[in-house]
Amino acid sequence: MSPEPIYLHTPLSLEDIEPLRTGDVVRLNGVLFTARDAAHARMKEAIEAGEPLPFDPEGHVVYFTGPAPARPGHALGPAGPTTASRMDPYSPLLIERGLRGMVGKGRRSKEVIESMREHGCVYFGAVEGTAALLADCVKEAWVVAYEDLGAEAVRRLLVEDFPVVVVNDLYGGDLYREGRERWRRGNEGTEFGEP
Repeated sequence: MSPEPIYLHTPLSLEDIEPLRTGDVVRLNGVLFTARDAAHARMKEAIEAGEPLPFDPEGHVVYFTGPAPARPGHALGPAGPTTASRMDPYSPLLIERGLRGMVGKGRRSKEVIESMREHGCVYFGAVEGTAALLADCVKEAWVVAYEDLGAEAVRRLLVEDFPVVVVNDLYGGDLYREGRERWRRGNEGTEFGEP
């Protein structure tokens, strides 16, 4: 785990994400695309129909969020992370097409983790409850597809120093599992964590 933030600029290459390990603090810069489950379902339909996607996943990062309307003087309204497991049925389709990163909250399925290891993608966690702070990292935002979905439309964000933590790396690391194991080891012989 890196004690200092790692600065990455999108689009990401495999070489950019190979050194990352669970627990590493990362600051993302460049373009992120937003998409939640409704947009993912439409992208799945497009893939199955042989139609183009709203963006080329190769090297990019998808942020699972449905932002609130922008306040005056801001590019985006509060934009907290969505529970990532809602995208689990769809994520492998984008990972297979070169997606290098996903940002959300919560655990991922075994199938998604296996797809990430096989194709080279990492899962970043964003801190829940920091929606306004995360939105402040967004300098520009445009709807690029599925405008009828409102907050769930696909957006192209330009971000600066967007803070995330590596939850799942390319080597099977899982911050949720590892954190639970560390807590158990530190509390052996106690009841409910009490000394």
